[in-house]
Amino acid sequence: MSEETNVQQTDAVIETQETAESVDQAIPDFANVAPVKKGDIVKGNIVKIEDNQAIVDIGYKYDGVIPLKELSSLQIDAVGSTVQIGQEVQLKVIELNDHKERLVLSKRAVDSEKAWDKLQAKLESGEIIEAEVAEVVKGGLVVDVGLRGFIPASMVERHFVEDFSGYKGRTLRLKVKEIDREKNKVVLSQKDVLDQDFEAKKLEVMAGLSVGQQLQGTVQRLTPFGAFVDIGGVDGLVHISEMAWHHVAQPSEVVKEGDNVTVQVLKVDPANDRISLSIRAAQPGPWQMASGKFNVGDIVSGTVKRLVSFGAFVEVAPGVEGLVHISQIAHRHIGTPHEVLKEGQEVQVKVLDFNPDEKRVSLSIKETEEAPEAPARPEKRERSEKRSEKTPQIQNENVSLSNQSMSMTLGERFGDKLNKFK
Repeated sequence: MSEETNVQQTDAVIETQETAESVDQAIPDFANVAPVKKGDIVKGNIVKIEDNQAIVDIGYKYDGVIPLKELSSLQIDAVGSTVQIGQEVQLKVIELNDHKERLVLSKRAVDSEKAWDKLQAKLESGEIIEAEVAEVVKGGLVVDVGLRGFIPASMVERHFVEDFSGYKGRTLRLKVKEIDREKNKVVLSQKDVLDQDFEAKKLEVMAGLSVGQQLQGTVQRLTPFGAFVDIGGVDGLVHISEMAWHHVAQPSEVVKEGDNVTVQVLKVDPANDRISLSIRAAQPGPWQMASGKFNVGDIVSGTVKRLVSFGAFVEVAPGVEGLVHISQIAHRHIGTPHEVLKEGQEVQVKVLDFNPDEKRVSLSIKETEEAPEAPARPEKRERSEKRSEKTPQIQNENVSLSNQSMSMTLGERFGDKLNKFK
């Protein structure tokens, strides 16, 4: 064999070896691929996002897919709202078919499994979690807590909410109220968190309150018996009797919800969670306001408020009542004030004495009126005539009761006997 032939054979062998090596590199080495079976939990990277699925590389012979419905426990409209290209995710194998090269994976299944254990722990510990509102549905809100969580309408706020449309996208602080794995049910509450915050705030505020302290507050709600006022995160009650210095029939006469008011602390009762407040105590009293307004001798208008056996109480300014003694009601003698006055009657009164420090006003009605003229006295002649008219007349011709007739009769009768003594 010539040297040229040997060279050709050697080149051919080298070429054959290079071809074999290139073929080996082109064919995947499946011997090093970890076996995968249905139900396994695997990790992978998102390599592509399509309309209704995500393509993921888990290091298997071929890529797997995550259908849209297997991305989240909640209803979603787009794959990109849950995962992004390059993101590493943990998945569960829910379908495997090597003949068709079909590998179906679920992110939802893994998230749910993890979430059940976490939520059970949160339920037992009472720990607060945060979640974003994904949907507003009939009867409440839906949030994503690794699975579908539901917040009933009554557990969203401490107060009644009519419209929840503005809650979508908001992040809420929640407590786990109930879980039922068999029914795939998770109930959460924001109200419990708010109640807990409120109680803590209330204790803090109450510890800093003192009787007589004046504060600014906001009227939260009205009731038939008063108004609840927020004084910094906690509510205190202003009883209807403490709303104004004058009589109040219903709280809406004085305030309305949302009003800013100044209140004074009357009582703090931490044991019963009560704070008693007063609006009127934080305002000048009627006697203070009336000071300098009335002078002795002034004639003013007033309203009869109460009638008593010894006189009448007349209101001359809001919250300022004075006494008209029974002797000062009328010029004539009266047995009771009811003979002349009635409650609610408007009258003119004269100020006899005014002492705001002692909260006392003495008034007179009769001194605002002219005294009636005294009746004229009858003459003596008239009285004599009246007496003679009253003298009884006896209808007997032999008897007379007049002075003249009586003297003549006596003279005639006793005349002879009297002559003997002359």
